[in-house]
Amino acid sequence: MFQQLDYSGEKTKDYELLIKQLDALSTGETNQTALLANASSLLNHFLDDVNWVGFYLSENEELVLGPFQGLPACIRIPFGKGVCGTAVSENKTQRIADVHQFPGHIACDGASKSEIVIPISRNNNIIGVLDIDSPIHDRFDAADQEGLEKFVTQLEKHL
Repeated sequence: MFQQLDYSGEKTKDYELLIKQLDALSTGETNQTALLANASSLLNHFLDDVNWVGFYLSENEELVLGPFQGLPACIRIPFGKGVCGTAVSENKTQRIADVHQFPGHIACDGASKSEIVIPISRNNNIIGVLDIDSPIHDRFDAADQEGLEKFVTQLEKHL
């Protein structure tokens, strides 16, 4: 039913396929935990060279760990702290080529070298972030950012 992404081709088409698979998994489901769990699994399974994929959810001016794939992670991150908290405070995607050069980086997994974090909104309010880490420097490019932002936009329709 689900098809492995082929990174030898155009990433745009790969992300379009990934979004279709997200819809297939999500249509008709209303439970946020179930939706986010499947979304993190889908991304973890299909993206190459990632070591953590998951969600942090907004709660009382901080982000709280949600469904994820990877090693145990930080449970709470204040808004404005680290890459995830910065994504919330600036309300924009953070694509970081080298997390060790990011001021205030929170090292949950010492193997992570690059990261992309995308805010998730409902009714113009940030409800959380998608966080993806990689053990490779500069893993995420503009095509990944565009594809993952579209993935999040589609996910928001189900939340």
